[in-house]
Amino acid sequence: MEDITYTKGIYTATASAREVQRDTWQGVVVLTRDEGEPSTDQETTLYEVDATSSTAEEALEEAKALAHRILGEIEL
Repeated sequence: MEDITYTKGIYTATASAREVQRDTWQGVVVLTRDEGEPSTDQETTLYEVDATSSTAEEALEEAKALAHRILGEIEL
């Protein structure tokens, strides 16, 4: 399953789904702050969807919704 990437200003949110147990999936979002200079100490934060899903597709949809909420709260 492909990750989905959203960008707002210098922030990039990557939504994905990971299998936490057999047939149990969780949506996750990695938020990265890009200040123009590639570096190894780039600021990243991992967010997890609270609930789990029975399919990867459902978990990805939850992760996409979480990514939209996170980026919506950021003020540039």
